[in-house]
Amino acid sequence: MSDSHSIEIRDLKVAFGEVVVFEKMNLDVTDGEFLVLLGASGCGKSTLLNCIAGLLDVKDGEIHIKGRNVTWEEPKDRGIGMVFQSYALYPQMSVKRNLSFGLRNAGVKNDEVERRVAQAAEVLQIEPLLNRRPAELSGGQRQRVAIGRALVRDVDVFLFDEPLSNLDAKLRTDLRVEIKRLHQRLKNTMIYVTHDQIEAMTLADRIAIMRDGLIQQLDTPYNIYNNPVNKYVAGFIGSPSMNFLDGTLEGGAKPVFRAGNLSIPLGEYAFTQKIGKGKTEGVTMGVRPEHVLFGDLAKKAAFKADVKVEVVEPMGADTQVWSVLDGRPFRFRVEGQLQLASGDVVAIGFDASRRSLFDAADQRL
Repeated sequence: MSDSHSIEIRDLKVAFGEVVVFEKMNLDVTDGEFLVLLGASGCGKSTLLNCIAGLLDVKDGEIHIKGRNVTWEEPKDRGIGMVFQSYALYPQMSVKRNLSFGLRNAGVKNDEVERRVAQAAEVLQIEPLLNRRPAELSGGQRQRVAIGRALVRDVDVFLFDEPLSNLDAKLRTDLRVEIKRLHQRLKNTMIYVTHDQIEAMTLADRIAIMRDGLIQQLDTPYNIYNNPVNKYVAGFIGSPSMNFLDGTLEGGAKPVFRAGNLSIPLGEYAFTQKIGKGKTEGVTMGVRPEHVLFGDLAKKAAFKADVKVEVVEPMGADTQVWSVLDGRPFRFRVEGQLQLASGDVVAIGFDASRRSLFDAADQRL
């Protein structure tokens, strides 16, 4: 096993009766890395996290943490700290007792308990709350205490199972920043489960996008956003999601994508596969709403067209526009101060370098 990996998963299989969640699952997490498991409900991300934590038995395969095979070890012996979606605090205990309870049960000396609790309280900025009970805390404060309870264990690996999903939008943003600061300060390995792509993009060193028990793509946020390996990943990342146009691809020296009455030149597109001179059926083009050019900028684009505005959604800093392009729904973003209304006809455009092409098997071209 590699010395540079905190966690190594080899040929892991998990099943509940006849239902196989995943099999032959392989994953390496580098020492000090912040890895996010991202996917829709039911994709297997929480199941994988619970296997690493030792909360679920596996059918086959191995899990190694810091070079040690922990596949059949109890959770308490794996050298991990875990933060759950629910705060799971003891309501009758003060914050300080919640933080120290596990340590005292493990027989840690009083001086060491006090040191660890004080250190965690300082890092999480909950020192003024130590004498309060959970009922006297806000949701964000309770989640800080829950993180602190994992932090006092002084372990190499931290596991987070959707820790922010019960909080309101502002608290999620604030605590997300605190978790990132925590990782930068501690430099521990962290694995974080979420279905929220904003959390994934802002927190992760790498993201594993999962679907039906398979990792679709494991890469940096930059590469997943700009170079999705298939149509599912392309559509999952981005809000609003990527526009998709179904059509055909005509290869040659000057390849062109055709969809209905649209003819879109692909001169600057960086193909990942060799494209012949003939016509390729069953090709999908993806264009992100934020990559669509508008107004005067659209006039200089390789492809330009007029679209009819259907719905306008002002978001403050920008505005999301739902329109129709050659009879197909098409979304794009414009600067927030632009005044558009339903029924307007406006010019848009986009360049080949900011698009994605996928074949019938959903693989990127």
